[in-house]
Amino acid sequence: MSDSTELGAEDRKIVTLARSARARNGVPEGAAVRDETGRTYVAGTVELESLRLSALRTAVAMAVASGATSLEAAAVVSEADEPSPEDRAAVRDLGGAGTPVLLAGPDGVLRLTVTAG
Repeated sequence: MSDSTELGAEDRKIVTLARSARARNGVPEGAAVRDETGRTYVAGTVELESLRLSALRTAVAMAVASGATSLEAAAVVSEADEPSPEDRAAVRDLGGAGTPVLLAGPDGVLRLTVTAG
């Protein structure tokens, strides 16, 4: 387990944004991604009758829709033990296999860092 204070400022920022999205929207997950220019995209879980997306896949889709061509990092705040394979695949599709995916608990404490690989 790692404390979020061990993260750089930009990674702390996306964890904080993800945590805020989760709390503000009352959803199971919040996520944020940072693109190649430093822009961030923040999302919560989408659960509609006809559309279900995790917070991280939603954030990646928002980045793509806004013209991002790569990702520097991704963060998800969740009670899950690890990012899902589908979430990691979405990050990998845009950012590449080496893109870090940070997983923090609802308290904002970093629990795991993996690559999108």
